[in-house]
Amino acid sequence: MLSSNGGSEQDFYQRAILEHDGVLRHYVYPKNTSSSIERWGMQWSTLSFKPPNICKIITEATGSGACGFNSYCRFGDQRPTCHCPRGYTFLDPNDFKKGCKQNFVSQNCSDPSLEVDLFMFDEMQYTDWPLSDYEHFQGVSEDWCRWACLGDCFCAVAIFRKGECWKKKIPLSNGKFDPSDSGIALIKIRKDDSTLKPEEKKNRFTLVIVGSLLLSSSVFLNIVLLVGTFLLVFCFGYSVKKRNQMHPVMPGMNLQSFPYNELEKATNGFKEELGRGAFATVYKGILSFENPKFVAVKKLENMVREGEKEFRAEISTIGQTNHKNLVKLVGFCSEEKHRLLVYELISNGSLANFLFRKSRPNWYQRRQIVFGIARGLFYLHEECTTQIIHCDIKPQNILLDDSLTARISDFGLAKMLMADQTRTTTAIRGTKGAHLLPEEL
Repeated sequence: MLSSNGGSEQDFYQRAILEHDGVLRHYVYPKNTSSSIERWGMQWSTLSFKPPNICKIITEATGSGACGFNSYCRFGDQRPTCHCPRGYTFLDPNDFKKGCKQNFVSQNCSDPSLEVDLFMFDEMQYTDWPLSDYEHFQGVSEDWCRWACLGDCFCAVAIFRKGECWKKKIPLSNGKFDPSDSGIALIKIRKDDSTLKPEEKKNRFTLVIVGSLLLSSSVFLNIVLLVGTFLLVFCFGYSVKKRNQMHPVMPGMNLQSFPYNELEKATNGFKEELGRGAFATVYKGILSFENPKFVAVKKLENMVREGEKEFRAEISTIGQTNHKNLVKLVGFCSEEKHRLLVYELISNGSLANFLFRKSRPNWYQRRQIVFGIARGLFYLHEECTTQIIHCDIKPQNILLDDSLTARISDFGLAKMLMADQTRTTTAIRGTKGAHLLPEEL
């Protein structure tokens, strides 16, 4: 029985998943019974999960813990989340479990006393990095603990708890936020703009302006300063407005709308062809605005009603996806009869070319590619706001980046599902791909 008033096991579909955060979750989904729907709602609901708090369970002597090095784990709403302390940023914004890095210059060890005034502490309650300490002191005060860490170039964090002081160095491991912990974490960071909070930056800027005005006794100098500030703000606002007009962003998505002549110039008149399909040709290009970057421009040809529908579907679906195993859509062009899509350029080409080159990939590389494809498909099927079935998975539509990470491409024949739809039946879709014989793999 699930509960005394929630119905029996026969009233529900059930599934248990060991998810990417290491937690085993038991989900239930009501069948078509009014009592179950009223109690649980028409969606998959979490019935139970283990461990109850993975942030507190995992403490490894040689590992990073539930999150990566230099980060800390915080449990809430039945899920763990990874965070960086102040002065640190994620190594990979797309994968928080890789940990954090310092975004400031570390203390000079040749003579730490010379840089004591250049560092400060950010206080964090209920936070600790167990097993990362290299020195432990008892019967000391919090001020003593602060000065001991401040004068030690190896000390990145000091933990003070009930008269005891632990000094910890990089990399910090097993970080966790636990309201039952009575200690206080003292994060040592450099005193500069990169570690100041927004309100502190605003206050510092205000003090600089007020100080300049008070020290300036010349009315003429004040007028020049005022005029210069006005011109600076005006020019900056104009440049931003002009840039936005040149590359407007699609509402609700971070996609840029490019004029056709700019993409024609970026591809050198659509000269270098990367691939060709039944309804489109892909060309190599380079965008010259801001930081130049290489792109793949997909030019849809022979546009008919179905092609226009496909174009809009691809814009709406790919524009809302964001995963490391999917090819990123940068922008598009919809000008008169021209329909183009602009993707990031994936350097190592398709999986089809990779498999049949002279130097065959080893089995470790093949496993990693398969795992990447599986993660991308799982994201499309389970984690997307609008669930998607690709319908055209083949080696030609799997691209490999510099690190041989698999990136799924070409959502032109995607089948979209409603959030509560669990199965679909369609006619045969997609395109005919290459047949890979066992001896060729």
